[in-house]
Amino acid sequence: MQKKLHVKKDDTVMVIAGKDKGKTGKVIQTSPKDDKVLVEGINILTRHMKPRKENQQSGIFKQEGTIHASNVLLYCPKCKKGVRTGKKVLTDGSRVRACSKCGETFDK
Repeated sequence: MQKKLHVKKDDTVMVIAGKDKGKTGKVIQTSPKDDKVLVEGINILTRHMKPRKENQQSGIFKQEGTIHASNVLLYCPKCKKGVRTGKKVLTDGSRVRACSKCGETFDK
């Protein structure tokens, strides 16, 4: 059975631990198996690449590295900070994620 993460792809998150603490970014990719997320503009790694094929470009490339999911919180635009989330039941019976402080819903 696959684990569930508290964040999804295209969510805006805030980093709460590590060298990029306090920065916000959009989740590009999630990996529930490893409990990791890939956040746009956070944890930039430098890769030195040799050309492996005849037409491949060599050089120094910058790319995002993964962050453990416990080091990010969902960003609430109303509270303007990273917040814990809870479940909220709407009038039509569907369940959505909501800010535990102000009640703002994140899922459409």
